Amino acid sequence: MPIITLLSDWGLADHYVASVKGAILSRIPSAVIVDISHNIRLFDIKHASFVMRNSWRSFPAGTIHIIGVDSIESDKHPHVIVKSEDHYFIGADTGLISIILDQSPEKIISISVTQDSGYFTFPSRDRFVKVAAMPANGTPMDELGEPLTALNPKTLLQPHFDGKNIVGNVMHIDNYENVYVNISDRFVRDCLGKKPFRVICKKDYFPLVKAYGDVREGNLCALFASNGLLQLAVNRGKAASLQGIYIDQEVWIEPDQD
Repeated sequence: MPIITLLSDWGLADHYVASVKGAILSRIPSAVIVDISHNIRLFDIKHASFVMRNSWRSFPAGTIHIIGVDSIESDKHPHVIVKSEDHYFIGADTGLISIILDQSPEKIISISVTQDSGYFTFPSRDRFVKVAAMPANGTPMDELGEPLTALNPKTLLQPHFDGKNIVGNVMHIDNYENVYVNISDRFVRDCLGKKPFRVICKKDYFPLVKAYGDVREGNLCALFASNGLLQLAVNRGKAASLQGIYIDQEVWIEPDQD
């Protein structure tokens, strides 16, 4: 049973999700369809890449991921199918897929498969589903179009270490308004070793803990989340709105002076 995931900014109020799922089941009746999210902010590649980066490796090898964010084809952004770590990614080559992957893909194909309708506003249903059915049914990727040597590159802000302090940026705010920062536990240890440190955002200090419950309800805290990234939070509160934190906001880590 092929597993096909869907990531999009379509929301759930319209027909888009249902029509794509119907198209998948019409072509692959045995498919297992998994919704990663349909609430990505409109055309927001940063949001889409964060959600996909933190979910796709949880799926078995052979999973096919359809990405319906900023998916309209252009001369600069062709439709592609990409194989990496035995997973398949189908979408427009806007740079989003290059952010999702940590290494060069095994294969990149610029899709030449014709779509099923003469309308060009809904490629996820009219083209991506048709393409997804092919590897699901054993069609070699080479038969889907022309090979490309590389994806369109796109990079996100990276943390910086000046020899003393680490400066990072807010990269995601989740539904709880917990704030994810682009500083990983590994990066901190590579820079600071075992030295104690403190976390600062907008002149506020976020005490480092292992779990939200390590501080009293309503108090600030910082911790490393299950994906290894630094997270700023308020125990049972909304850190982003309470502290006025926004995407790309700077976050500092400095050695503890106490």
